[in-house]
Amino acid sequence: MNYSRMMTVMRTDLKHLAQSKDFWVPMMLLGGIFFVVIPTILLSIINSIGNVGAVQQVSQALQLLPEAAQAAVPQGADAGTKVSYVLAVYLLAPIAVIVPLTISTAVGSSSIVGERERGTGEFLAHSPATVKEIYLGKLIASLIPGYLTTVVGFGLYSLMVNLIVGPDAGGWFFPTPSWWLLILWVLPPFLLIALSLVLRLSARVKSTAAAQQAAGLITFPLILIAYGQSTGALFGGAAVGVSIVMGAVAWAIGFALLFSGMRSLTRARLLGVANEA
Repeated sequence: MNYSRMMTVMRTDLKHLAQSKDFWVPMMLLGGIFFVVIPTILLSIINSIGNVGAVQQVSQALQLLPEAAQAAVPQGADAGTKVSYVLAVYLLAPIAVIVPLTISTAVGSSSIVGERERGTGEFLAHSPATVKEIYLGKLIASLIPGYLTTVVGFGLYSLMVNLIVGPDAGGWFFPTPSWWLLILWVLPPFLLIALSLVLRLSARVKSTAAAQQAAGLITFPLILIAYGQSTGALFGGAAVGVSIVMGAVAWAIGFALLFSGMRSLTRARLLGVANEA
């Protein structure tokens, strides 16, 4: 395998994506809303209203959390700080799952079929790059926007949480070890699974619209599974061990789908003459 040809395919896709403002502007807005705007509004409201009755009732309901999660909550803090801590650490986990899966699958769904629609599929099919190099280049190009959004958004989210909740929670506390487990171990294999399936689908369908619709059907159950594992990891205790094992299983499935996906892509599909399901 020639890695320089693979990187050329990746750079070409990323360059084309960077020139498509109608795609990356909405994606940036999506990431900003989920990672910054909504969490900032919720945490600021709770932090400003203090220990009103509703917040105290919610604070009492925190006793329903697993013991490992309760032990992590600042015990000497007031009700408002406890609610803000739990909201920031445990209940906003979906943002780290939904955003990268949504962005990466949106890129991947149009990756191959988009070549045919733009009339560049024939050029790519007759290029020196092998189908494996093309497949891997496009997979990496689809992965980077979603994970880059997660890294930047997660960094902004961590800064916001520490600035708003940190002063009353005993200092800077976020990201917690469980969040590192989520970002570095749980999320990546699910991205790999989703993109391996979506790229294979993109090579088979006849239009970007069809690919995007089908990609939604693929990613929805993956989002549910990944969210279940992420919340389990964040709640700590035995769930962390389960999430580590499930992450390992997801990695194995992801690599298996990756290798089978490379075999499924052919130059005929790039030319659009083998679109059978």
